[in-house]
Order: sequence, then structure tokens, then C-alpha cells
Amino acid sequence: MSRPPEPPPPGPHRPAGADGARPSWPVVAWHAIRPRTLPLSVSPVIAGTALAWAETGAARADVAGAAALSALAIQVGTNLHNDAADTLNKTDGRDRLGPVRVSERGWMTPRQVLAAAHAAFGLAVLCGLWLVIVGGWPILVIGVLSVLAGYAYSAGPRPIARGPFGELLVILFFGVVAVGGVVWLHTGTVGPSALLLGLVVGLPAAAVLLVNNTRDRESDARAGRCTLAIRLGRTRATAVYGGLLVAALAGLLALALWDPAVRGVALGLVCAPLAWRAWRAFRDAGDGAAFNACLARTGGLQVALVVTGAVGLVVL
Repeated sequence: MSRPPEPPPPGPHRPAGADGARPSWPVVAWHAIRPRTLPLSVSPVIAGTALAWAETGAARADVAGAAALSALAIQVGTNLHNDAADTLNKTDGRDRLGPVRVSERGWMTPRQVLAAAHAAFGLAVLCGLWLVIVGGWPILVIGVLSVLAGYAYSAGPRPIARGPFGELLVILFFGVVAVGGVVWLHTGTVGPSALLLGLVVGLPAAAVLLVNNTRDRESDARAGRCTLAIRLGRTRATAVYGGLLVAALAGLLALALWDPAVRGVALGLVCAPLAWRAWRAFRDAGDGAAFNACLARTGGLQVALVVTGAVGLVVL
């Protein structure tokens, strides 16, 4: 299925809702859930399942499926909640450079988007109940914290999205915690290899957020945010972005050397040229379109790292 066309972002001469009638509901839903972000939530499931298989030969399709569905639901819920919250607190406006926000466009009301977010988090909880039965109280703790983090990203007295710790929490929840939890579900243990692989998965996911926040740093600053990109400035953000990607590749190599049983993960190092191109794209990005292209490139790099590393774990 081809990707529905994305309308141009609103601007001074194109106010929200001025593009004519609202698109069909499938197109609205496509923009609302932000499908380009969804691979970031599935990647830890792939990585953790492959690592469990490489270390013990144990992997369960039902566990992997439930974990993937739960992770996707949390990601969708977080995206929807952020869409509505940024419209309500007036962070998103006509000068937005990023992809479409359906509540800012007037395609859905913030109340409708929030209701959809609650439904997505509810689905995550339902899927998580099976995972808790399999994995016990550690999975319960991970699930509760993950849902709370999804809400806290845009809500509460100190939303995560408005401060400088978003990238750190992405590394934690989209990397170390997620991969460790999946390995625990399959094997009942979590060792250094799982934690290191989680770090490898989380670092490029944090780079995705850094691209997003660097693109939006001017409008975010006007809205009172103090993200890491705002604190760093453009030059240092470029250096940190490169550091995140280099650290991910170094982590793959370290894992292969640390644990001979999973040395096949080093296959992910074939993605080094992709990391170099992503860094150059970020360094040279100067407008919204260039940053959005870099955002997609960085997400694709994370998926490529995970998939090639997982193939190496299973086959080599």
C-alpha cells in the first residue's frame, strides 16, 4: 500500500484547516499515529527476541507478538497525547516545521485525540496483562512505568517533552528497559549482554528525538520549552548526534567481543555508512524539509541496525 500524501505544513499563508475539507478518516488516522515513529517501538522487541534465541534457543511467538502490540500501542498513545497536548498548550502553531498535527489542523478536536490516546494506552494494558502472567512482577513494573512515561511526556506539571531529559528517557525506555524486558520474558534472566544491546537500540532512538527537537528549537523556545537541543545549540547538537550514532556502533562491537555467544550481532556494523550519511544530513539540514528527511533517515538507520544485528544473532 502506498503512503497517503502528506499535506504541506500550515504557515503564515496557509492557516490550519485552510486546505479545504478534512481528509478521509484513514488519512487523518495515518497522520495522527505518526507511523514513521512506530518502528522505534518494535525494534527493542526484535532485538530482545533475537538475543534470547542466540543465548538460549528460547523464543516464543506469543510473547514477541504481545510485546510488539503493547509497545506499538504505547507509542501510538504517546503520539496522540502529544498531538492534543501541544495544541492545547499552544506549542504547535502556524509556524510548525514538522509533520502534520491533526488537532492543530482542526481535523480532530483535542478531546477526540485524547480519547484515542486513552484507548491506545488501554490496549497496551490489555496486551500487557498476558505479559505479566508470563513474566511476573518485573513486567508489571515495566508496563506501569512505560504507560506513565507515555502520559508524562506531554502532561503533568513538568512534561518530559518540555525539558532536557527526553533523549535520556528514550534511551532508557526504548532501549535498556524494553530490550531487557523482552529478554526476561523469553528467558527469565537479564544479563550484561541484554543491557548493552538495549543501549545500542536506545542510542539511535534518542538521536531521532534530537533531530526532532533541533528542528523545532526556535518554536519550542518561544513556547517556554528547554529541550536538550535548545541547551546545546546547533553546533553542539550536531556533535552529540554524531556521538549517539558512533556509540551505538561501538556498542555492537563491544557486545560481539564481550560475549562470543552473540558475536553475530557484529553484522550490524555494516550500517556504519548509513550512520555517516545520517550525520552529514543532520549537519547540513537547514530547513524543516531537510530536518524531516533526516528524521526519516535516522529512524531507518535504527531499524537497519536492529534488523542486521538480529539476523546476525539468529544466523551466525
